[in-house]
Amino acid sequence: MWAWLRRRRSAPEIPEALWRRTLERYPFLADRPAGEIARLRGLAAEFLAGKEFHGAGGLAITDEIALAIAAQAVLPVLHLGLAWYDDFVGIVVHPDEVVARRSQVDESGVVHDWDEVLAGEAMEGGPVMLNWHDVAHAGTSAEIGFNVVIHEFVHKIDLRDGAADGCPPLPSRAARKRWLELMEREYQRFREQVIVAERFGGEAPWLDPYGATAIDEFFAVACEAYFVNRERFGREFAELTALFDGFYLPKP
Repeated sequence: MWAWLRRRRSAPEIPEALWRRTLERYPFLADRPAGEIARLRGLAAEFLAGKEFHGAGGLAITDEIALAIAAQAVLPVLHLGLAWYDDFVGIVVHPDEVVARRSQVDESGVVHDWDEVLAGEAMEGGPVMLNWHDVAHAGTSAEIGFNVVIHEFVHKIDLRDGAADGCPPLPSRAARKRWLELMEREYQRFREQVIVAERFGGEAPWLDPYGATAIDEFFAVACEAYFVNRERFGREFAELTALFDGFYLPKP
């Protein structure tokens, strides 16, 4: 078994049988050109060499768990490079969703406490938290565009400039302005769909309604679907598909 609780100096050799099982379990990884799959495998190995996995709640990190997370985590940066993830090392994996105690002081000074159920969490400059149940079922949940690994690692991309605003670091102010204008328009459209569905019995949107809570969550939810079910996402969000292509895919 690979040593997950320490930094490795070289990328581990991914056994062929383990890699094939991973591709079979997650068809959205396997359904790519051979060149991309080879690059995905190499990048996943580099990811494993630079990150530390920690099991929580009695979960033991196995090769299967670590590779499943690594292969999905590197998908957004397949053509961007692992430097986008160089602000953290630790990845904490729980068996299932966890309940976090939250506290916030409002403008009147009143303290509000509540419990929040988390499938995962990405902290600026800190570790990423995931749950193995959702990771393990990512092959089937791709049908509804859900993927907790991609969601949390897209948050990491979003946070590279220090702001959780639904926009990754871009090369110019003009590019950022165009990005935010489109994201805001699509976010408001999606938010309206969720409100109509929840309050008035309208048709439920395809994407996870959690994306309607904030624009950065909409960005992460949209990217989940973009990477695991591009065909459906392209039909639902043609403009966002073109926007994401311009960022995530190789430049001509």
